[in-house]
Amino acid sequence: GDLVLDSFAGSGTTGAVAHKMGRRWIMVELGEHIHTHIIPRLKKVIDGEDKGGITEAVSWQGGGGFRYYRLAPSLLEQDKWGNWVISKQYNAAMLAEALCKLEGFTYAPSDSAYWQHGHSTERDFIYVTTQNLSHAQLQQLSAEVGAERSLLVLCLAFRGRADRFENLTVKKIPTQVLARCEWGHDDYSLKVENLPHAPDVTGFRKPVTSDGQLSLPNVTDF
Repeated sequence: GDLVLDSFAGSGTTGAVAHKMGRRWIMVELGEHIHTHIIPRLKKVIDGEDKGGITEAVSWQGGGGFRYYRLAPSLLEQDKWGNWVISKQYNAAMLAEALCKLEGFTYAPSDSAYWQHGHSTERDFIYVTTQNLSHAQLQQLSAEVGAERSLLVLCLAFRGRADRFENLTVKKIPTQVLARCEWGHDDYSLKVENLPHAPDVTGFRKPVTSDGQLSLPNVTDF
């Protein structure tokens, strides 16, 4: 069905009605009533317990599900001199996962290789660090990665010529993040025409218990 967007979700009426009518929907809300009103209401819709609105008109019996995303805090902030720096709200794991997502890598930290925070292919990896890497450290990284693999290194700063290592691509974190930002647009419309279709499910799926790792963004399936 059609895709319905409500940028000010309020009590969740738009999503509830769209869901009952078999339409895909997106709702955005900044207030805490996302937890006190919207999510409980949508759970009732999915369970077939919401009897109001168009329920009788469309013979709604329940079903389907939804996914809840919580936006992460801003990755960069300006210090008192106006320089862009990494936000203090990010710890090492949060930073690595955020930059994996930004660069199109799958976040999958290795238990055996400290420089494998994620991968884009079986031979292409990403390493995120807040260190100022020396030439010797880059040389060691290059040797550990080997000739058959490649590594994107995102660091706070580095010394020496990074282009001397064919298997490394080295970039500074603040500069690389800012390069991904969009500035000065009159229209920041979301491109939602190619969203994937979720498979049909009955009932709702309760949140899977977290393994303790921080997740950006925070996603919960229902």
